[in-house]
Amino acid sequence: MTPEHLLNHLDSGTLWPTPVLGTERPSLDTAYASALAVRALRIARGEQPRGFKIGFTNRTIWPRYNVYAPIWGTVWDTTLQHCEGTDKTEIAVALAHICQPRLEPEIVFGIGTKPAANATLDELFESIAWVAPGFEVVQSHLPDWKFEAADTVADSALHARLVVGARVPVNELASNANALDKLLAEARVTLYRDHQPVEEGLGSNVLGSPLRALHHFLTALHACPDAPGLEAGDVVTTGTWTDAWPLRPGERWQAHFSVAGFQLGLHTAA
Repeated sequence: MTPEHLLNHLDSGTLWPTPVLGTERPSLDTAYASALAVRALRIARGEQPRGFKIGFTNRTIWPRYNVYAPIWGTVWDTTLQHCEGTDKTEIAVALAHICQPRLEPEIVFGIGTKPAANATLDELFESIAWVAPGFEVVQSHLPDWKFEAADTVADSALHARLVVGARVPVNELASNANALDKLLAEARVTLYRDHQPVEEGLGSNVLGSPLRALHHFLTALHACPDAPGLEAGDVVTTGTWTDAWPLRPGERWQAHFSVAGFQLGLHTAA
């Protein structure tokens, strides 16, 4: 499909035409070129990039989705919601025009200074301003979430919404990269739906830790032709600690992380 067709399906929340399932899939390079073309269309109509999402960092769910390496895509001013200024622990998310929505509990980083493309883990730590709990609402425009890796890249890395909870300055959590890496790797999350626990996840599921997922992404971003760089002020969400859970209107979800103060909730509306 053309970038215009891809954007139309994003706007309308409708499935891709089923004949696409019988066509030859694009390469990952071609898929990223398509995604960047959609990014350009969104910028041209006035949307503003606010950062990035990293997907498929949780190696425990790779066989379930038939995707065996991380992907990345853009987060927008139109898809980003911060809890600060409203309720620091819960926010409403509308599901209108989101195609087959699912929910993922994640850790989000705020970038304070632009990191070098070849930054070490220690140097990357120095570029981080804050850390927060997050929910990413993801979507798929292929039926029943059946796809190949290139499909997910062309499908804007499956990104629909990003909810960011209360932001904690990174230096309040850890004094250096090793300490932050260990803290997040050893952390746990319990995901609740309507006050009932549905799954537990580990920070180590995410490429060893969310900090390591961010480091992997920095390298991948630099290697992608024509991709934008990671800049000061960007938010980056680093991938789900659990499976992605289907969302329906009228539900209430909470994520309780073992990191002190990291709790986040949302309720869904049509």
